[in-house]
Amino acid sequence: MTPRDLEQYLHEHIPLSKAMQVTVVARDPDRVVLSAPLAPNANPHETVFGGSISAAAMLAAWSLLHTRLTSSGLSASLVLKRNTMSYEAPISGNFTATASTPDTKAWEAFTRMLAQRGRARITVPVVIEYRGRVAGRFEGEFVARGTTRT
Repeated sequence: MTPRDLEQYLHEHIPLSKAMQVTVVARDPDRVVLSAPLAPNANPHETVFGGSISAAAMLAAWSLLHTRLTSSGLSASLVLKRNTMSYEAPISGNFTATASTPDTKAWEAFTRMLAQRGRARITVPVVIEYRGRVAGRFEGEFVARGTTRT
């Protein structure tokens, strides 16, 4: 799935991503980088609303899992079970959310459990950056259900 394909998929299936004007900057097997501008995500202080930052992080993490599973020939329903978000600096412009693949052992255990039991959990980290500096960190635990081979 190309970055453009992923962006189109997000805008069609998760309308919030379109309203936030999320774009897919990069997508490779080990990471997904999303970007969003200030204007549709602003709060009254002329910085990015915390909910928008958190939503961008969730979208990045979900996108990474979705594209990795699809590339592995698996299809599953992905649901966020819990998450933590820390805000380290205000953001007053375009920002990025970079989701990275968990370590190899965690990914292998996740896909093995999903294939065997039809349900598995995995935690995905996301770094929020603004002007080349870390502005926030997200960690989301996702549950995948009902796997099928594509």
